[in-house]
Amino acid sequence: QVQLVESGGGLVQPGGSLRLSCAASGSIFRIYAMGWYRQAPGKQREMVAFFTRTGNTMYEESVKGRFTISRDNAKNTVILQMNSLKPEDTAVYYCGADVSRIGQESTITRYWGQGTQVTVSS
Repeated sequence: QVQLVESGGGLVQPGGSLRLSCAASGSIFRIYAMGWYRQAPGKQREMVAFFTRTGNTMYEESVKGRFTISRDNAKNTVILQMNSLKPEDTAVYYCGADVSRIGQESTITRYWGQGTQVTVSS
C-alpha cells in the first residue's frame, strides 16, 4: 500500500503563514505527480499547487504569489508554504500523489492523504 501523511494545518490570523508537509511512504516504485488540493465547506475540491507528470508546477490562480510548493524527492515529500493567508483560504487541504507501486509498475494510481484543516480567522 501507499500512505500519504499530512501535517502542519491549524488556525492562523489573516496575513499569517502556515507550512504544510506531506510524506509518502509504502511500496512506492515511482511518484509521477504530487501536490495539494483543498475543499472548503459546500465547495468542490480544487487544485492548489501541484508538480505535474510532465515536471511542471501548477498553481491555482488565487494563490499565485502567496503559496510556494517545494519537494524533496529523496524523502518523497512535498511542502506547501502558505503566506499572506486570507479567510477564503480556509479549507481542508489534501495531499495527492500519482504513484506506481512495486510489482505493479505499469499501473499509476492517485492516492490521497486524510486531509488537514486550515482555518484563517481573526
